Amino acid sequence: MMKKETKRSAVKRALWALAGILLFCVLAVGGYVLYMQMQYYRIEDHLALETENNQKEALQTGKTYTAVTYNIGFGAYGPDYSFFMDTGEMNDGTATAGKYGKAVSKDSVEENTAGAIEELQKLNADFLLCQEVDTDADRSYHVNQAEMLKEAFPEYGSVYANNFHSAYLFYPFSDPHGAVQAGLLNFSRYEVEEAKRRSYPVDNSFITKFTDLDRCFSLMRIPVENGRELVLVNSHMSAYDEGGKVRARQLELLNTVMEEEYLAGNYVIVGGDFNHALGEGTAEGFASKQKFPAWVSVLTEADIVEGVRIQEAENELEVPTCRGADIPYTKGVNYVTVVDGFLVSDNIRAKAENIDTDFAYSDHNPVKLEFEFIEE
Repeated sequence: MMKKETKRSAVKRALWALAGILLFCVLAVGGYVLYMQMQYYRIEDHLALETENNQKEALQTGKTYTAVTYNIGFGAYGPDYSFFMDTGEMNDGTATAGKYGKAVSKDSVEENTAGAIEELQKLNADFLLCQEVDTDADRSYHVNQAEMLKEAFPEYGSVYANNFHSAYLFYPFSDPHGAVQAGLLNFSRYEVEEAKRRSYPVDNSFITKFTDLDRCFSLMRIPVENGRELVLVNSHMSAYDEGGKVRARQLELLNTVMEEEYLAGNYVIVGGDFNHALGEGTAEGFASKQKFPAWVSVLTEADIVEGVRIQEAENELEVPTCRGADIPYTKGVNYVTVVDGFLVSDNIRAKAENIDTDFAYSDHNPVKLEFEFIEE
């Protein structure tokens, strides 16, 4: 009889212990979700941005200028890197998924950032539009990339807009993404009269709002000697948006702003990472060993407001600007396309070139624009 009682007691203790563990897990998960919810916020729209080291010179008609857009991928994306949120499928049906939540090491972040800076310096542009620039983030080992860039371009004015501010994301469990402060960083050799941050619509569903960015674009007003302005925009649209529904709402806002500025007589240039294939030809224009991914939406001229065009790069089907990061990079294997570039108003004469770095420092390549203002 005593043995039976002892067995029952042991089972009862085990059940109580299991119940305690389950209760602890529920409370831990609930507490973490509450923490994430309490930390979540969106930055206000129309936020004025500071221009550091603002330059004095105005732009002129009859002169050629250059601009470069480059998503530096928070210094993580060397050729061997894959990202946990990226998924895909090989042509034989094999599913693929990225591995890492943060960069491989602090050294790799510093090396990749230095490499991206060197590429930008070689291009020697008048305006630089950079995306995914971390200021203080676990994913990049707290390397302040914005300061690295500013130190490399001391003769430029700079404008920074935060578009990713997250509490500690404890996922993936094997390599947590962590807390992030990051944004868009712009450089100008010419006077920036005004700069502001415009908030894009985003996906506010329960999980996605914690993992996606506080999407936005930064807008700079740069005086032209004829009394008009160059309205220069740095844009970074949503990436993980299957079906492109959020991106469609973001494009609606961008179109409204571009149309207003163009009709006001200003010159308009929008550069950045559009997270759309820029034109139908670029969506499936490059050979790879992967199937067309679900994350790709296509941006065509029909989607853009009248008076503004997609400035196709002269080598757009020779040099892609973005690689799939669901697997490490091997030329000819990864899905690649063109998602980076420029939208340009019809009162600007321009040509563009995709710069081939073979994705050495980022999962993106830079794009260079040469432009001049048309006098009407």
